[in-house]
Amino acid sequence: MSKKRREIPVFDHPIIETHCHLDYLKDQPLADILEHSRKVNIEKVITIAVSPDNLAAVRELSQAADWVYGTQGIHPHEAESYTDAVEAEIRQHAGDSKIVAIGEIGLDYYYDNADREVQREVFRRQLQIACDTNLPVVIHSRDADDDTIAILKEFENTLERRGVIHSFTSGPGLAQYALDQGWCLGFNGITTFNKAENVRDIVRMTPIEQILLETDAPFLTPVPYRGRENAPFYLPFVAEKIAEVKELPLGQVVSQTYQNSLRVFFPQP
Repeated sequence: MSKKRREIPVFDHPIIETHCHLDYLKDQPLADILEHSRKVNIEKVITIAVSPDNLAAVRELSQAADWVYGTQGIHPHEAESYTDAVEAEIRQHAGDSKIVAIGEIGLDYYYDNADREVQREVFRRQLQIACDTNLPVVIHSRDADDDTIAILKEFENTLERRGVIHSFTSGPGLAQYALDQGWCLGFNGITTFNKAENVRDIVRMTPIEQILLETDAPFLTPVPYRGRENAPFYLPFVAEKIAEVKELPLGQVVSQTYQNSLRVFFPQP
């Protein structure tokens, strides 16, 4: 007989899902996913754009509920599909009321799905959009720490000091650079994986004031639900693991990461 999985914890304080891909979730209808997320006290969900093919889909999804928001940007895997027309579309909709960031942008040298020089150029072009629109950025960086730092340094004087390197799996050098710049690091179900001590080491060095919670759903489902499609409603397990790793009260982690999310994506005028 299989061991029964723990029920998803429900916190008194609301939490914010800062990074998921609602258009990729297939196991349940969107309405059911959102209803289940609401029941575990997720107050806001940010669904992330990654390619020219889903920029419009993300905008449409951001209208699914008043508490669903989106981003506009092209993932490094799709860098070779970046054109002037795509850039114009991102710029046109960056000011939409439900669009809260430019992303997911950055560099990925692990898969090398796009030429590295093209990735770097597209990364720069989208950072410039963020500068021009005063929006935060959602950055993907994998096996590209040195180039990510070098390019971000080019924009230190113009880029908003609001942003996140999401699903952080890089080294302490990139982590410290981002933290010194006042940015946040995003952590997800990877923190619960047995072999992810390197990520937990970064969690330990990151001030709680600079941590964001995310799922990256449908990927990276946290323990104890690995093997299932991930979804925003599994986010409480990430919060629990962050509290355990940092040896902090769970309530403090939940309330502080909530404030961090507001500061980055929903700043008050």
